[in-house]
Amino acid sequence: MSSGLAKGVPVVHVSPEEVYQVITNAASQDPAKVKTSSERLKQLLDMTGAFDALSEISVQQAVPLPVRQQAIIQLKNNLTNHWRSRKILPDQRERIKSRCLSLVNEQDDLICECNEIITAKIARYEYPQQWPNVLPDLVNVVNSNISARYSGTPSNFLQLRRALELLNAILKEGSAQRMLTGVRTMSKIVEQLHPILHSHYSTVAASLSSLSPTSVSSLNTAEDLLLAHLVYKCLAKGAVWMWQKMKTPDERLKVDPWLNDLVQSSVLQLRTLSELRINIVIALLPNDRLIEPNPRQCVTTLYRHVYLIGKFFRRLQQLDAARFVTMPLCSDLVHYYWSKVVQATDSPADFIGDSPLSVFPVRFLVQGMVIFKESIAQWAPVRKDGSYKEQVLPRAFVEEAVKLLVTRFIPLNPADLEGWMADPEEWVNVEESENDHWEYELRPCGERVLMTLASQCGVYVQPLLETTWKEIRGLPASDLTTILQKEALYCAIGRCAIRMKDSIPFEEWLQTNLAPEARDTNPSYPIIKRRIAWLIGKWISSECSSPNNPMVWEVLVHLLRDRGPGTDAVVRLTAAVAIRECIDTLQFDLNVFLPYLQPVVTELLRIMAEADTLESKRRIANCLGLVIERAELHIVPLMSAIATSLPQLWVAAEEDWLLKASLLETLSKLCDSTKEHSAPLCALVVPMVRDSFTPSAKAQLDEDALNLWQTALRQTNTIDAVSGQPGLIELLPLAIDLLSNNLDLLGKIVAILESYFLLDATRILQLGALDVFKGFVHGLKHALSFNQKHMMQALDLLVQFTPPTLYADAIHQSGLLRYIVQAFIDDQAPAVVLTEFVYFLARLAIADKQIFLQLVSATAAAMNLMETQVWEPILNQWWTRFDNMSEPRSRKLVAMGIANLVSTGRPEVLDRLATEICNLWLDVFGEIKEAREKADEDPSSLTLYWDKPAEQLFVDFEGSLEFDRRKAAYENDPVRTTQLVTYVAARLHEAEMACGGPTALQSQWLAKADPTVLKQIQDALAGR
Repeated sequence: MSSGLAKGVPVVHVSPEEVYQVITNAASQDPAKVKTSSERLKQLLDMTGAFDALSEISVQQAVPLPVRQQAIIQLKNNLTNHWRSRKILPDQRERIKSRCLSLVNEQDDLICECNEIITAKIARYEYPQQWPNVLPDLVNVVNSNISARYSGTPSNFLQLRRALELLNAILKEGSAQRMLTGVRTMSKIVEQLHPILHSHYSTVAASLSSLSPTSVSSLNTAEDLLLAHLVYKCLAKGAVWMWQKMKTPDERLKVDPWLNDLVQSSVLQLRTLSELRINIVIALLPNDRLIEPNPRQCVTTLYRHVYLIGKFFRRLQQLDAARFVTMPLCSDLVHYYWSKVVQATDSPADFIGDSPLSVFPVRFLVQGMVIFKESIAQWAPVRKDGSYKEQVLPRAFVEEAVKLLVTRFIPLNPADLEGWMADPEEWVNVEESENDHWEYELRPCGERVLMTLASQCGVYVQPLLETTWKEIRGLPASDLTTILQKEALYCAIGRCAIRMKDSIPFEEWLQTNLAPEARDTNPSYPIIKRRIAWLIGKWISSECSSPNNPMVWEVLVHLLRDRGPGTDAVVRLTAAVAIRECIDTLQFDLNVFLPYLQPVVTELLRIMAEADTLESKRRIANCLGLVIERAELHIVPLMSAIATSLPQLWVAAEEDWLLKASLLETLSKLCDSTKEHSAPLCALVVPMVRDSFTPSAKAQLDEDALNLWQTALRQTNTIDAVSGQPGLIELLPLAIDLLSNNLDLLGKIVAILESYFLLDATRILQLGALDVFKGFVHGLKHALSFNQKHMMQALDLLVQFTPPTLYADAIHQSGLLRYIVQAFIDDQAPAVVLTEFVYFLARLAIADKQIFLQLVSATAAAMNLMETQVWEPILNQWWTRFDNMSEPRSRKLVAMGIANLVSTGRPEVLDRLATEICNLWLDVFGEIKEAREKADEDPSSLTLYWDKPAEQLFVDFEGSLEFDRRKAAYENDPVRTTQLVTYVAARLHEAEMACGGPTALQSQWLAKADPTVLKQIQDALAGR
């Protein structure tokens, strides 16, 4: 019986005929049929037999190809998520697995690609226990066909190709194993397959030794190349797996022999095949024979195979670079790659291209340069004593390499200049991204190789660059060739700034050469000017020169705002980036920068408005934000211009959330810098924050918007509108809604509400006290304990600032007190939360004892309890949680709160007076007395021993207007300003009146007290 039946769930068996019809409709060109079939297919896939039917359709050669393709696509997309379902696949798995292996004879590539994914996923689940034959069957196909093919016996190429593709897919899926069982299985697979695959690769590779311009016209050669490529894919995956998994000495001892053998043979194979490919392509170029199908296919596959061997080396290097350079023939490999770089640069320009049919494909050269770069980084030619090991990287080699890089690879090429002119902003965005594109493009890769050479071989690189700089710095650059060479040298010096800072007098160079060049009107000088801006940014951000040189700002500001001949948008955008780099340094001196603040801000706003791409706008917004942050109050005179531009940029950003986040951050920094001048900015804050929480924003702006909101509240003195513009009060409903519905950011939302309370708590309660308390109750019911604590502290602040008449009814109607009482009754909440509840009730009791009594009475009625049943958990927790209160200030709070409740004469309270309450008071009295004696303070002083400087209490708010509000709230808190002994004495006197006089209080309640305790209370109240 199936699990579905056992649980009473009906199992619905699918009709194979219906599955076929649905798939046929899905493969049709009729949109209506496609839509209907898609909806029905979703239902069928939850029925028993659907996947079996799809599998059957996919292997039937008589079925139309589009239908078969649609069937296996659906199988690929859905099968593995249901593979372990006994309801949907009760007894059909074996048939499906058998069909997977039957597709080794399939002609269609799409069907085979989908089948590879399906087979690999199933094998990951089931090999070796439930599908032990999958690998043996595939290996048998490979073995028999390779043996036949290379012994002259008829073989099945298609079957061999498909088997290798399946094997590769299984190994790829197995390489993703992380669980211990999977790791062990994969290790066993590699151990078993490696000798077989290595032997097969040797066999297939032997057939490639006869590659020639003539043989590449043969279909047999194309097949041999593809087979070699597929076998090596499998071989490399297993080797990489072992390389990264086998790391202990015992494991290494086991795998290193065959890994070393594979690496050594692969180095030799790469050199052989690379040379053959170069010679073949050069021979085929003159007669355009590369346009013929077979030669084109052979050369392309040969390139892919050589590149694959390089990828294998690069992956080993990425996983363990130090170990890689110790492998056999590694040095030969690295120098071979570099020799191809040299050969490429000495060849005709059209020999280098981003195509598999080029003599020197760009990706092959870059791959070689990356391996070269990462290897020489490990060779360490400098000894511990600082001397240089000449034999590792000889001087002649290093100098020639540097010259090659600076003259051939680093200069901008025609394609770069075309991209610059076609789309300046995108060109800058790519240049400034500093991402991994250097691993795929020659020029950025050349720059990184130069940096590595400078780091490892600075003893040779530094003087060479210095000499070249001296030769070229004063030369007039009027023709494009000279301009490009000068730009490349400036790039080299910027990339090697750390090495060159002691050799090049940067400030003198800036004054004498760079500044005049920055003002040159030569039409080709944007190339130089852009690099000058970049160079200044790199040199100063690397701390090789000070940003506090007025000439730095003279040059950058000129480049930023110049719109005359000899400049363009690329120069201005690069100057903006450089300004950010110079400002974002520890040495930055605002006083030096101030004369340039106004033009910088004005031009940044202008450029940001002109920019076409959102990425450019983001980059400028980040720069502007940093300028605002560093300029502080000096930004106030420019506030109007910024405030005018930001709304326009916000609208233009549309759904570019990254740009909008940058604008939110910029406005936040502006609010923070302008402080009391920020009220007009609130007109911008309101719509931008509100827009950030629309459904289309999808929570991508939440945190940035909350930061802006919080900053605006902390740096303003009013929540009302100013000059008819929106005020922050308009965002209060949003804050309350978020309090109820956004648990992820609850901490920030509560902090925002605290800021509102500190600004104008009375006004907020007048506008909607019930909504406020309902929001808090909803949040409390779903929040974690640390958020619950924060929420109660915010409510404590609200009660401190407002008259009880404004919040009493809201507390009741919202159910807040009912929630607290129920938590006291259940006693399951964390102690920290229950303690915060007691603090809140103490604050209520201090504020108005009669309202407190009314709330208890109303709560009892609402909970269908007697009042005594409500008082009991409240008073129980009041005493129980006293031990959880570590802060003396909090202990005084609850002592005052219970004193006010004693004064009401409620019997539930007075019943505990002689025991719990007197003991509680004595504890607090004793703490105060002991502290005063130690500090030798004036007994009449109202500054109690637990007072801390506001700077310690509100360190996160320093520098904000809210700091002063919090400080005032702290200093004027009744808990701080009230003399506790006097307060308790007065409340006891009120209790006597409520009970009918001192005699009544004594006889009915105090007589039960321990005489010693009572004496101590009396002495404390008498001031003894």
